Amino acid sequence: MKQYTDQGKKDTRSGYGAGMTELGRSHPNVVALCADLVGSLKIEDFIAENPDRFFQTGIAEANMMGIAAGLTIGGKIPFASTFANFATGRVYDQIRQSIAYSGKNVKICASHAGLTLGEDGATHQILEDIGMMKMLPGMTVINPCDFNQTKAATLAIADHEGPVYLRFGRPKVPNFTPADQKFEIGKALLLQEGTDVTIIATGHLVWPALTAAENLEKQGISAEVINIHTIKPLDEEAILKSVEKTGCVVSAEEHNFLGGLGESIARTLALHLPSPQEFVATQDTFGESGTADQLMDKYGLNNKSIEDAVHRVTNRK
Repeated sequence: MKQYTDQGKKDTRSGYGAGMTELGRSHPNVVALCADLVGSLKIEDFIAENPDRFFQTGIAEANMMGIAAGLTIGGKIPFASTFANFATGRVYDQIRQSIAYSGKNVKICASHAGLTLGEDGATHQILEDIGMMKMLPGMTVINPCDFNQTKAATLAIADHEGPVYLRFGRPKVPNFTPADQKFEIGKALLLQEGTDVTIIATGHLVWPALTAAENLEKQGISAEVINIHTIKPLDEEAILKSVEKTGCVVSAEEHNFLGGLGESIARTLALHLPSPQEFVATQDTFGESGTADQLMDKYGLNNKSIEDAVHRVTNRK
């Protein structure tokens, strides 16, 4: 039985905006940068309350990353925000050299990640960003699942020393985690205990994973569900403890199966506990235009795909 209740659909980018508003009041060294997408990043309230702590860089994302790196030298905590494609693929060299290699305390906050920016199509969608960012030494990679968790993550990374990539999205999705939660970087959340299979999900796939587990229970399959909001550093202990009990795992993410959370899980299992695994993710493809729901269904990122993967992996035990 699903133990969490949908408190009403909200977009995760608004969770980021709410977190920024709170940080503006509690952290005087937090500054915001944006590449001409203030409305899309939901940071209007932060700007209204802190006009002298906002830098509009325009459509010049590489410059934004350089400015953010420079601001850290003066003790500021810069939150540099734009669409995920432009926050990673367009400016990877600047992130690598000026932020990651230099160990700068920059928070790269990326909305419209994955497929679910919908109608903007493949040129704006990015399904490689987790892989790109997790490969950078010293980079923390976070992918929260709903409004409340995104707000909590935004607050938490302000107190974390070092570069962070925070990934969130455009569509309104179920908001089901506690509003007063404490966000622990690198600590997985066990959402539901089970004995037959482990489902490990991140971001927009966490709610479908819970729905899949509820449906699987009616079929006599007991699924354990884990929310991995921090992809790097990965909570390997939680993964191994669960899979040691269930004997198999399904990973679920709004990202290419190459380079994503699933591969990090597979590496962990290969080193410590070789086990059957199935991947719910995009299959080495670009996206296309369509509504968020249409695209998630077409590319198999839903509870039905998770249920099918569970049947395949349990047959391999």
